[in-house]
Amino acid sequence: MPDIRLEQEGRVLVLTVDRPQARNALAAATMEELDSCLRELERRREIHCAVITGAGERAFIAGGDLKELESHRDFEFASGMARSMRSTLDRIPALPIPVLAAVNGAALGGGAEVAIACDFRLAVDGAHIGFTQALLGLMPAWGGIERLAGSVGRSRALYLLTTGRVLTGAEAVSWGLVEECVPRASFEARWRELAQEVARAPREVLAGIKAAMQAAHPGSRPDLAAPAVADFARAWADPLHWEMADAQEQARRNRRPEGPDPA
Repeated sequence: MPDIRLEQEGRVLVLTVDRPQARNALAAATMEELDSCLRELERRREIHCAVITGAGERAFIAGGDLKELESHRDFEFASGMARSMRSTLDRIPALPIPVLAAVNGAALGGGAEVAIACDFRLAVDGAHIGFTQALLGLMPAWGGIERLAGSVGRSRALYLLTTGRVLTGAEAVSWGLVEECVPRASFEARWRELAQEVARAPREVLAGIKAAMQAAHPGSRPDLAAPAVADFARAWADPLHWEMADAQEQARRNRRPEGPDPA
């Protein structure tokens, strides 16, 4: 079974990360599927808007799947993964159509990087969004640092990145990270409505708007890719990262079920 479900509704294509047993965390195969899906979007001219969301109500994408990836603790694997995912997420702003992140639950670490790479975001009122990599001894390497600074400003981005603070959906709106926070009961109906509203415009018009926006606000910077990937890979291969990951996993298990997941 694929990790990402595709559903077309008129001119809208919905990409649902479907790994609820892992809080929709990204395994290596999921990352490859996401890249393949985005490549497909480049070719499908009947699609005018895309949506990325997660299965279930707990998580949008709860970062990378460390349980699946923990057997690959070396620098070479980490640098390859980071380069690949950075390239994958760079496809989103370069697409000729808008991509909406429907943040249906926790968007943490790499999940927050996926959300911020999208053109705009809606969050359910129970969502939690956080760039929590520093709490695992890591740093964002998929272009999220530059994109976050572009969305909320340098100081606020630095605050979120260094503290690992997790924002609620309502807080994310006030910080400029999310456009709308919607009650759970009407969340899916709202993001589907918005996607259809966007998709009414001609594809050529949407492509022109996206191209102009990308030229004015490029988001991730290619000149920062190599140092970001290298820094991430060194941190990934450091035993301290895995000690911190183990400690956080234990803390997560000890928390009450209704509490937010930090990573």
